Amino acid sequence: MATAAKTTAKTKSAKPRRTRRTARRDPLAITLLKKDHREVEGMFDEYEQLESDAEKQALFNKIALALKVHTQIEEEILYPEERGEVDDDLLDEAYVEHDGAKKLIAEIEAMKPSEEFYDAKVKVLSEYIKHHVKEEEQPGGLFSQAKKGDEDLEAMGERLKARKEELMTKMAGKAVN
Repeated sequence: MATAAKTTAKTKSAKPRRTRRTARRDPLAITLLKKDHREVEGMFDEYEQLESDAEKQALFNKIALALKVHTQIEEEILYPEERGEVDDDLLDEAYVEHDGAKKLIAEIEAMKPSEEFYDAKVKVLSEYIKHHVKEEEQPGGLFSQAKKGDEDLEAMGERLKARKEELMTKMAGKAVN
């Protein structure tokens, strides 16, 4: 029995078990866009817990701003620069999905949280965005294909970051006025 315990101890400490890394660190452009996705998903989850109309309105305003800025930086920078690197069908679908989301955001913005279907429309927008995010992030999706292309996604990330800051300042200022 003592021998078995020694043998077990030796094999456990002899060599640390290696785990295979299946993913390398994402380039800056992908990292920033995925971070946006997680933030918006978190806001949608938080929205579902709210009961006060004032809190719902305030949080939806943040969600709308985040989505407007995110879609604009993708449409101005990522999508055009990835044309030719990523399947055209994926990019075309992404533009159409953005358009649908923008229309639904505008409908919700024209409403008050106390109105019929307000919460339902926010829920549908959440589901729509989750679908869009899944398509961008899944293996073989837009982000995966972009990482395999020739574009410098680190430099693109810097442009996305700068443009996002610019738009957040500009659009947040409009929302206050």
